[in-house]
Amino acid sequence: MAEHVCPWWLGYVLASPLRRVWQNPRAILSPCVREGMTVLEPGPGMGFFTLDLARLVGRQGRVIALDVQEKMLRSLERRAKKAGLEGTITLRLPRGASMDVADLAGQVDLVLAFAVVHELPDAALFFREAGAALKPNGKVLLAEPTGHVDAGAWARTLELARAAGLKEDASLTIRRSHAALLSKA
Repeated sequence: MAEHVCPWWLGYVLASPLRRVWQNPRAILSPCVREGMTVLEPGPGMGFFTLDLARLVGRQGRVIALDVQEKMLRSLERRAKKAGLEGTITLRLPRGASMDVADLAGQVDLVLAFAVVHELPDAALFFREAGAALKPNGKVLLAEPTGHVDAGAWARTLELARAAGLKEDASLTIRRSHAALLSKA
């Protein structure tokens, strides 16, 4: 596990509707997510993006949310059930540094890595696993908070992604974030 993982109780703040004022999930996700897609979301917390992802992929799509904190997943599970989206969202609790997604090889359309890579114990492993899970032409929407990740660390993150066979398609503008859309090379 990383030296710093967001504490589970902070998930309530991160999932707050007030956050939508500066980071609207639908506005961020809509250009990248289509009905019927399979989306992998590591580090969903209590589901700030997850519920909107599930609505965007629809009943024919699938969102696989994995988090190292069971309390985050249980809260997300309750929120998904309340929203009627539990059939679209699959929850996973990986152990160790791996995402344990070998069973998803070549099946994922999009990996949403929002404010999570800086907390991982092995970012290089993350990018290798994400790349292996992606379909040909699959995408990674990568965003890191500017308050935790400086420009040098962001450049190193992009270098790790390139080393794993991902290429930057576009820099994205997401408030309070470094962001890019990557694709499987």
